[in-house]
Amino acid sequence: MPTLKLTQAAVERLKPPVTGRLEYWDSQLPGFGLRIAAPRQGKPARRTWQVFVGVKVAGKRQMVRETLGTMAEIANVAEAREKARLSMAKARAGTNPVAEKRQIEAERIALEEAEQKRRENTLGAVIERYLAERPTLDSKGRPLASEYLAEIARTLRRDVVKSALGEKPANEVTRGEIRDLLADIVDRGRGGQANHLLSYLRTALKWAVDERLVSENVTAGIKPPAPKFERERALEDVEIKLFWRACEEIGWPFGPFGQLLLLLGCRRDELADATWGEFDRQDKKVWTLPGSRAKNRRPLITHLPQIAIEIVNRLPRIASVKDYVFTTGLTAGANPVTGFGRARENLIANMRQSTEVEWFTWHDLRRTQATGLASLGVAPHVIDKIQNHSTGKISGIQRIYNRFEYLPERKAALDAWAAHVAKLVGRNVVKLPTRA
Repeated sequence: MPTLKLTQAAVERLKPPVTGRLEYWDSQLPGFGLRIAAPRQGKPARRTWQVFVGVKVAGKRQMVRETLGTMAEIANVAEAREKARLSMAKARAGTNPVAEKRQIEAERIALEEAEQKRRENTLGAVIERYLAERPTLDSKGRPLASEYLAEIARTLRRDVVKSALGEKPANEVTRGEIRDLLADIVDRGRGGQANHLLSYLRTALKWAVDERLVSENVTAGIKPPAPKFERERALEDVEIKLFWRACEEIGWPFGPFGQLLLLLGCRRDELADATWGEFDRQDKKVWTLPGSRAKNRRPLITHLPQIAIEIVNRLPRIASVKDYVFTTGLTAGANPVTGFGRARENLIANMRQSTEVEWFTWHDLRRTQATGLASLGVAPHVIDKIQNHSTGKISGIQRIYNRFEYLPERKAALDAWAAHVAKLVGRNVVKLPTRA
């Protein structure tokens, strides 16, 4: 180990070894030196300042090597020598400069990792994790509808994840920013959507708090940004005619699907998840909805008017284990139909080719049937039975003891409604495009 007076000129004249490394020690400050490693893989020789200091380790005093830095970091010999003196002084005072440096480096790395985690744990990232890991059962253990889950995902991604707020660290999002986001949606004429977004986001952040992804649910205390109102949209007769024609033109699967919703007044997902085994088209001519799939857990027998039977008979039957009536996608027959939002928009766009049509939902078809039945003179309690409402117009003790299902009245009502629709749209009601 060569010893020499380490001056600036002397250090710059030192040649690196061909292999391995050489250590040069300072004659002016014993224990202070320069280590030079041979060039490797096209990289220049590495020159590193170092110092030996005496410290106590496990109660025993021993010499430890401390790396002060490279010449690229500390170019001046005098500066490197001064750092060595400071380390020696710390060691004499009882401080282990090597352990101290390691602790400082560990704290620096921890701070960087925390900062990186903070930047990565954005509101958008939290929502994406929620969508991937969220519960798919309701509070009663029943599976949530796939289309409902898809609507939540679409809303959160469109209005939050893809917004500027989605890129902000989740724990730094404020209630004021959430309110501003909702207010902007309301200003664009989407008050109902803003209310839904608040509900979806509140549930997502409650889950995130439970998973310790965020410290608090900043939606707590935020009131719905738009007034709530009960929808009363029902298609008028002229709209029914346009709707039926649009269904014929778009064909399988949403054409006949929409027509059956209008005729039978069932809930969208009840028909979407229907299987062929639930339909009796020959003898009883009914569709039996099992209680396990009904919203109120009560089974429902629905009479099939002749028009409905003709529509069902024209549907393609795709062999599969689950035997769904309406299917889409590459796994046709294995999964129920999806894509309701786009299909509804296509129907409305087709209807608007003839005249301006107000926006409506699939559920509005159910309301259209109820409104139409009432206009035909059907009693309210019969309409309630047709639509399988949990509570009907029969109240109190009468509702408890009246278990009569009104099957003849329901059959007559559905036949009358089908006849009314047939009269509106003409005798071409069964001329539906079929799937090849």
